[in-house]
Amino acid sequence: MENEVLDLLAEICEDDVVKEDLQTELFESGLMDSLGFAEFLVELEDQCGVVISPSEVERADIDTPEKILALVEARR
Repeated sequence: MENEVLDLLAEICEDDVVKEDLQTELFESGLMDSLGFAEFLVELEDQCGVVISPSEVERADIDTPEKILALVEARR
């Protein structure tokens, strides 16, 4: 599941750095914005069956690939 989530994240961010450095600041670095995150959540549900509503998380909870992986794992 981790590889699928990271592949999806790399696709949305259009940069493989998110797979190489799990501490990458997604929003601060400009790799992701709110629209990109919403797109990520839709694809995450479609491809992995994990449902996360944007209203359930704060930006600080999902600002690195590592935090996103932990959130997905908690929701599985």
